[in-house]
Amino acid sequence: MHKVIFDTDPGVDDAMALLFLHNHPEIDLIGITTVFGNAAIETTTRNALFLKREWGIAAPVARGEGKTYNPMRNPIDWPVMIHGHDGLGNIDVPDTIDLPLDPRPAHRFIIETVRANPGEVTLIAVGRMSNLAYALKEDPGIAGLVKQVIIMGGAFDVPGNITPAAEANIHGDPEAADAVMTAPWKVVVVGLDVTMKTVMTRKRLADLTERNGRHLKLLSGISQFYIDFYGQHVEDEGMVVHDSCACIYLVAPELFTTRPGAIRVVAGGIADGQTIQKPDARKFPPGNWDDLPSQHACIGIDAEKVMALLGETLAR
Repeated sequence: MHKVIFDTDPGVDDAMALLFLHNHPEIDLIGITTVFGNAAIETTTRNALFLKREWGIAAPVARGEGKTYNPMRNPIDWPVMIHGHDGLGNIDVPDTIDLPLDPRPAHRFIIETVRANPGEVTLIAVGRMSNLAYALKEDPGIAGLVKQVIIMGGAFDVPGNITPAAEANIHGDPEAADAVMTAPWKVVVVGLDVTMKTVMTRKRLADLTERNGRHLKLLSGISQFYIDFYGQHVEDEGMVVHDSCACIYLVAPELFTTRPGAIRVVAGGIADGQTIQKPDARKFPPGNWDDLPSQHACIGIDAEKVMALLGETLAR
């Protein structure tokens, strides 16, 4: 059984990933930590509580600080044209949800949960890496106690999606991402190189909803606005399932091809937020990638099998 803390900014594709984690029989979702990104921290936290209530998820929700690792950066613009004004596809989520939050801030929840379960917890982070970076800063020793970190973010051999150089999750807090990539724990980065090949079509989602109306009717409603947006970026009428890919890697890593090597994140300049890997197989003169842990970047995917597993799990 995989013990998972899901660090998330719900977010439409976050909602799909959350339902995957909740439904999969080999995953024990032991915590949800919220971060800003697809919406402000107040909105993403409310959305996490809303999904917890609607889907009967037992895991506690801990709210993040809502600020970047570098205090000079201020998150201000939310992608309402992608995720809607409420962060969940304009389905009119209630303003308040009658569920309590965990009293600890997200980074402290991560620290204490990892220390209570040494060697057992996987962190799946699908938003800005701020909470993970704050946790490392406060307690660097957790790096040796985390089983693995799986990140949805970055772009290595393909263009970014927020600038030509950068993917949005990394671009939103690049200093945090660099701290996470260079820490002495096992990191797998599931980025645009593979996620852009995974599309949940409107028709496929409708077929799945017929099989499991209770959970998927809400997910389908949340997803329609996002599918409308992605219609201009993918061939079929559908949505790219970025965040679900990171969750699927946990239970089916054999469906992905990875490349080992140290990873750095550019902070500043026109390539702000770019993820750059120094492949272990390549030799370079001494530089800023030396003496860092070798992490894994996903560069290949069996998209058909990934989508089959996603659909099967969502409809459970």
